[in-house]
Amino acid sequence: MSASKKFAAVTGAGSGIGRATAIALANAGFTVALIGRREEPLLETRETIRIAGGAASVFSADVTSEASIEQAFSRIAHEFGRLDVLFNNAGRNAGAVPLDEYSLDFWNDVVATNLTGVFLCARAAWRLMKTQSPQGGRIINNGSISAHSPRPNTIAYTATKHAVTGITKSLALDGRAFNIACSQIDIGNAATSLTERMTRGVLQADGTMAPEARMDVTHVANAIVHMASLPLEANVLNMTIMATTMPFVGRG
Repeated sequence: MSASKKFAAVTGAGSGIGRATAIALANAGFTVALIGRREEPLLETRETIRIAGGAASVFSADVTSEASIEQAFSRIAHEFGRLDVLFNNAGRNAGAVPLDEYSLDFWNDVVATNLTGVFLCARAAWRLMKTQSPQGGRIINNGSISAHSPRPNTIAYTATKHAVTGITKSLALDGRAFNIACSQIDIGNAATSLTERMTRGVLQADGTMAPEARMDVTHVANAIVHMASLPLEANVLNMTIMATTMPFVGRG
């Protein structure tokens, strides 16, 4: 195996930020493991990469299932031989729901995907990065603007994204002994199908409804490629990338 060949895994690679990032990583020379629940969109991502001359493989897995993730990363280790980068991206949106209307099932579903899923994928990648030779790698977690500031009525989503920041800091600390770097990218209003509703108006902190600016998702993908391409002696611990005029800083 060429010492210069790099391998990356992207969860939630079938659409949105995950697909854009997988394509960008492949264009940058990474061989990419495409991870997600539904095989068909993963195959579409792989075909886009193949047409552009890149290399990718599909690994169907559910990030909320320990057995599913362990199996996927075992297959990655067998097929690739190592893993240099994990973009821990898979997550689910959770619309605005008043606290007194939250069901426990809804809360548990958001936590299972956005928090437990991040943990399971990070643990599986960590085990591989710790034992491979040369040792080490990089884990990039997808946080959110909500890791800093909530939207109205989003307690579950906001709690999980704040918790992802804790995971990032813990892994960045604990990874020092094993040459494993950990980063977090907090994204505000990338133009994907999940944020289409923002162009029509979303609830603001002052109770009004207002449309919000979005940015091309390729800017996010290119930022992740930059983070992924750094030597392990350097790390972007936290990056916030956002639509310039979205209501995050200041008072709206």
